[in-house]
Amino acid sequence: MAVSTGGGEDEVMSTINITPFTDVLLVLLIIFIILAAVTKEPKLPDAHNKNRVHASQLVVIIDAKNNIQIGSQQVTLAEAPQAFAQLQDATQHKFNSVIIKADPKADYGTVLRVMDAAKKVDLTTFGLANHIEGTPQQ
Repeated sequence: MAVSTGGGEDEVMSTINITPFTDVLLVLLIIFIILAAVTKEPKLPDAHNKNRVHASQLVVIIDAKNNIQIGSQQVTLAEAPQAFAQLQDATQHKFNSVIIKADPKADYGTVLRVMDAAKKVDLTTFGLANHIEGTPQQ
């Protein structure tokens, strides 16, 4: 839309041209799409812990493929409550805590379901094991 001052040849157009602005935005959008495709997933930070896991505590290991090991036996998610109950009976309900050592690539939902299975047999305190500096990694 043009605004006319009524002066003939010295007429001034006062419209805004947004074409250069649109071009810049499209170039920035393309740059961000390329950068998003190229960037890698960040590495999880290493936790520094001086407390060691005691051998007498109940330990659960969850690997990257969501395989669950409770104590020394390999179990499925459906068998987890029964395995926790057997461990509680074997230890005369001496412990109320579980140490969970989960691979960073394990599903978060699997960890939560294992914790829920442990809660069903009165194991209410949870600890997450991490790598202790100076020890070999598994």
